[in-house]
Amino acid sequence: MNPASFRALARVGPAAALFLVMTACTDDSPPSSSASESAPSQASTAPAATTPTGRTTAMNLRLTLDGHPVAATLNDSPTARDLAAQLPLTLSLRDLNQAEKIADLPRKLSTSGAPEGADPEVGDLAYYAPWNQLATYYRDAPYATGLVILGHMADGGAERLATADEITIEAAP
Repeated sequence: MNPASFRALARVGPAAALFLVMTACTDDSPPSSSASESAPSQASTAPAATTPTGRTTAMNLRLTLDGHPVAATLNDSPTARDLAAQLPLTLSLRDLNQAEKIADLPRKLSTSGAPEGADPEVGDLAYYAPWNQLATYYRDAPYATGLVILGHMADGGAERLATADEITIEAAP
């Protein structure tokens, strides 16, 4: 590619990325009867990214684990958008099975269109619908029915999570 092509790409690239983000965040589904599902999304205008697991992300988060910041992202699912509508949140964490930290959420999240369950990975943020809990993984855990993956922590977040007693979740600036 010649230098003129690179300059043209540099001018068009940011606009194309913004267009993709804006169209990816559009909800073309029929209106829902649930008030919580119709809450406006607080999605970032930052370009969508793909995590190493191939899960598309739509909103950048800042987690604070016992006073230490950790970057994370939410995917663009209805359940993740419903969590985003509740931010900022500060939650007490409890250990479960020496693999994950769980926290009670203030209200149930929409599971519209969610799969029956999921196989979480280290660093995943998830919603366990049967217990209305946020689940965050610092070790491998098996498939769970009722689990909806919401997003993923940046590298290093899972190690910090293992010893954390409190999490604050907020939209990244």
